[in-house]
Amino acid sequence: MDERQLGYFFDVDDTLYDHLTPFRKAVEAVAGVMEAFPYEAAYHRMRYYSDLLSLELGGAGAMGTGNAMEEMRRSRFQLALAEFGIELSLDQAAEMQAAYIGCQYEIEMFAGARELIERLVRAGHVVGLITNGTGEHQMNKIRAMELDGLIPPAYQFVSGVVGWDKPDRRIFAHVNEVTGALPANSFYIGDSWRNDVIGAVEAGWTVIWFNHRGVEPESEHQPHHTVKSYAELAELLM
Repeated sequence: MDERQLGYFFDVDDTLYDHLTPFRKAVEAVAGVMEAFPYEAAYHRMRYYSDLLSLELGGAGAMGTGNAMEEMRRSRFQLALAEFGIELSLDQAAEMQAAYIGCQYEIEMFAGARELIERLVRAGHVVGLITNGTGEHQMNKIRAMELDGLIPPAYQFVSGVVGWDKPDRRIFAHVNEVTGALPANSFYIGDSWRNDVIGAVEAGWTVIWFNHRGVEPESEHQPHHTVKSYAELAELLM
């Protein structure tokens, strides 16, 4: 592959589609909270605990689909909602997780996301996905967004399949090896500070932080660019 070939790689959850929607539906279904509840703040804490607990358990590859995975998924809801005065029993947490999974595949991409990917593909760039999670779960989301026709399956990297979770630099190195895109010519677009910004910065990639929720940085790492919408991202890239 031409050493000048550019590679553009996207996170999936809360980068290609709004991950808050299934979270909100799950919380409403089980906890019955009112409109004034700070769903976005609670969602951010749920993602924080999800990443933290997954890392402690060795990542999606190590957890697989067994008891450890299910316990982590329940615990993230309990820990996050407890910060907002909602104490969930184990049964309630399990019910909330089931409701969350049940509507996670009813998703629509952010406005402008598909169009930007199409433009990058037409321009001849390498375009791929890098996402944490189990293989079947993440692939169901990718299929729900009908991305197979745009992004070759070989360029869809799911941590539970390849064996390393972001922010482990090895998953980024694996992507470079498979696609032929050099680190210096690789761009990563993602919303998670812990997984996306830290991981890709330490891998030597150019990082575009998709900070559409306006959250604060969690470390001294520096993304190369920050955008809040796909309109901003398209203007930056194209």
